[in-house]
Amino acid sequence: MIENISNNKQILAIVLRSSFKQQGIKFFTPKEFSQQLGYMNRPKGYEIKPHLHNKIQRKVEFTNETLLIKSGKVRVDFYDNKKNYLKSKILLTGDVILLVSGAHGFEMLEESEIIEIKQGPYQDDTDKTKFKGIEKDKIKTE
Repeated sequence: MIENISNNKQILAIVLRSSFKQQGIKFFTPKEFSQQLGYMNRPKGYEIKPHLHNKIQRKVEFTNETLLIKSGKVRVDFYDNKKNYLKSKILLTGDVILLVSGAHGFEMLEESEIIEIKQGPYQDDTDKTKFKGIEKDKIKTE
């Protein structure tokens, strides 16, 4: 299953649930996204020809993050660009999320292992702005 998390027609995130399955290849992101999220299901013996990725200069304005929940249970809190809380989603083992826009926070609901993929080089002191999140009694999960 695929879930697009949006606010006023702006995609905040794309969730690829561990239960998703289809034959072939499927990309869930528009071509202009600076990070692409796709899925492949190929039969035994299928080959992808050896290839080299060409050096192409790209302009990246925001850091996108892709998280793979290797194990555990994680709540993701979504905010708009003005830091207003919108809603929350629960991610489980095997789920993947591409965070595209807006702001976000996380709480580990169980001991969790997460694999994170994002553009670099990462600049810890200037790459993000931290702020106070939603109070726990006001969280709305879907």
